Amino acid sequence: MSSNAPRGPVRDLRFFLTVPHTCSYLPDKEATTLFLDPQESPGRGVYDSLSLLGFRRSGRHLYRPHCENCSACRSVRIPVEQFTANRSQRKVWRRNADITTRIVPARYEARHYALYAEYIRQRHADGDMYPPSREQYQTFLTLPEPYAYLLEMYLGEELVAVSAFDQLEHGLSAIYTFFGVGDMLDRRSLGTLAVLKLIELCIEKSLPHLYLGYWIEECRKMRYKQDFSPIELLDGRHWRPLIR
Repeated sequence: MSSNAPRGPVRDLRFFLTVPHTCSYLPDKEATTLFLDPQESPGRGVYDSLSLLGFRRSGRHLYRPHCENCSACRSVRIPVEQFTANRSQRKVWRRNADITTRIVPARYEARHYALYAEYIRQRHADGDMYPPSREQYQTFLTLPEPYAYLLEMYLGEELVAVSAFDQLEHGLSAIYTFFGVGDMLDRRSLGTLAVLKLIELCIEKSLPHLYLGYWIEECRKMRYKQDFSPIELLDGRHWRPLIR
């Protein structure tokens, strides 16, 4: 099923709308998703423009929710120069002072997949990403494009977390983060640390925003995003502060 493309610099691209399917976040609702035609080969300029309209990347696909009777999914971003860590986030930062990082291209490495597979088995065995597979991982998180990266986090020599992100003209886009599990690592709040590290990276690169994907107020798994303040949400074609 085809759909009209968004207006503006990407109006000549072709988009497709999926048939209704069960929503991954609100299981009592149906969802439809708008995808950029997979036959298109957009450069980063098109990706930049689409991200400002609320599109996200999953593997090689650019998409955004396009539900007829629901607008619960809201694109959110952090204006990094205005960000102020709260008390809990400052504790996470101090607790992980011994964590080191490295940025690498978003290519397949067995150690990344091993960490991802264990994360899915331990944290998301009830989700649609279970059971994990190498093919699934590669399709989702590896991409031979110059804007796609992985942020590795190490405790000594041990790889404990990986955060996939894209570098766009106007910010970084956080794609997905996975990390080690267990009592010692759970206390480190590595998911929160990953967001803090990406905020720091935005500032280092003079990029104004960190895009965190979609936020649904009713979805418990997404509530952590509203803990980063200030945060902006996409309201139509305008980004506005989220006021709680």
